[in-house]
Amino acid sequence: MTNFLEQTFNGLVSGSFLALLALGLAVIFGLLRVVNFAHGAIYMLGAFGAYVLADELGLPFWAALLAVPVGLAALGMVLERAFIHRLTKLDPLYNFLLTFGLTLILQDLVKARYGVQSSPYAMPSALSGSVDLGLFEFPAYRVFVLGTSIAICVGVWALLTRTRVGMVVRAATERPELTRAFGINVGRWITPVFGFGVALAGLAGVLAAPMRAVNPLMGADLIIVVFAVVVIGGLGSIFGSVAVGFVIGVAQVWAEAYAPESWRALIAQTLPFVLMAVVLLWRPAGLFGREEIA
Repeated sequence: MTNFLEQTFNGLVSGSFLALLALGLAVIFGLLRVVNFAHGAIYMLGAFGAYVLADELGLPFWAALLAVPVGLAALGMVLERAFIHRLTKLDPLYNFLLTFGLTLILQDLVKARYGVQSSPYAMPSALSGSVDLGLFEFPAYRVFVLGTSIAICVGVWALLTRTRVGMVVRAATERPELTRAFGINVGRWITPVFGFGVALAGLAGVLAAPMRAVNPLMGADLIIVVFAVVVIGGLGSIFGSVAVGFVIGVAQVWAEAYAPESWRALIAQTLPFVLMAVVLLWRPAGLFGREEIA
């Protein structure tokens, strides 16, 4: 039982990264109808931003936790105004190709500067110990990651449901055409919401830096799983993306811990895509998505 609970906590921590990335991706897709393939590269830039601030400027993790998401949000808004909004009225394939191209450019720029090897990032000294959870001890940094991710998801939920600005953004995200019909200028929210979604990816990257290898390709594999999470949750569904992110994280860790040994890696890697196929066959709009009315 203790081992099961410990593995479940590990799964929730792994799901924290998926939930933050899926939350940002869902917000961006909901409002812009843009499949932002560069989201994984932004996650990588978040981790490298923390590494650069520590290695070249000597700034602590806590400074990176604030500065990197803000800086990447500004970069995201510049990219949205300079490139993405010019293609929003065209076939979505154009924006997919654009963000795919941005991914390759960002990855190659980082490769040219730092190489392809992993760059070490030290664990914050204040979070290097363990926390006694009663039945077992759990690394303090993992507790911090899980608590921070849940707090941010709850905070975003409160912002979107308890404030007038949030309700307008949520309505524009989930029902953009209907929101426009009520005379609300959806366009004014596009750039800041895009920046907000990018900031969430950057924050996930900063949180991942002390736990995962910081390298130019760290976002490339993860973004495919995040897309599966968003599709299972329902394209544009904010709650669905967050909930499924945590569920997939737990399911992958359970598979790695309890599946037959020779099948563990295969099952853990393919599980999100098998679930996606099953959900799409049963409910094409995703678990929490709404069917589009033609």
